[in-house]
Order: sequence, then structure tokens, then C-alpha cells
Amino acid sequence: MDALHTLLDEIRKEGVAQGLWLGLVNVLVARKITKAGAVVSNGMTWRDLAVVLKKARWDRDAVREVGLDPEQLPPRDRQQFWYSAMARAGVDGAAATKAGDELAKALAKLGYKVGPPPGQEKEEAKK
Repeated sequence: MDALHTLLDEIRKEGVAQGLWLGLVNVLVARKITKAGAVVSNGMTWRDLAVVLKKARWDRDAVREVGLDPEQLPPRDRQQFWYSAMARAGVDGAAATKAGDELAKALAKLGYKVGPPPGQEKEEAKK
């Protein structure tokens, strides 16, 4: 989990997720992330990611990028806030996959390797 928190700190510090919150969620939920051969994340459930974003004190205004108003989400329980935001944002759609691909390129510059989205693993193996 420390490697995951380090990743989020680097993302925040470098600003690589600006405008790509949907991609960030897509990558953290559905893809394998490694750095220098070490696994940072194998993907996680929405609930686990909600806990991670809560602990990282991720900026609530990030949900505005996907057309959500943070004032319309559960205000007191940060874990429920992030879970609700993910449920409403369509993190499993084509737009999320595209944003995840953009974020993966940005993370590559920081030394991270992000795996392909679900369903494309087989296509990658054929190449």
C-alpha cells in the first residue's frame, strides 16, 4: 500500500492527473501498475479505491471534471463521497478507458508501467 500512496503523491505533485480524474480511477481500478519491476497495484475495487482517495485526502473538486457537483454527493462520509462519484462517473466506459490511456502515458514519464485495460490483454498478447 505504501507504493500506491507514493504513486498518488507523485501524481498530485507532478499534476499529471489534472483533467484526467476519470482516467485515474480507470487505471487504479482496472489495470496493473508497476515501477522498476515491482507491482504497485493489481487493480482494486471501487470501495477500496474510495478508502485510498479518502486517506490521501484527494481534492473533492476533481469530480467536476466529469460534470459532477461535489455538493450533490455525500458530504460527511468521504469514503461514500468517492464511491458515489465513481458510480456516477461511468468509470467503465470508453471515455474512462481513453482517459486511462492518456494517464498511462503521463505515468510512463514518471517511470510507471500501466497495463492495458480489461479486454485488451488478449489483443496485447497476440502482438
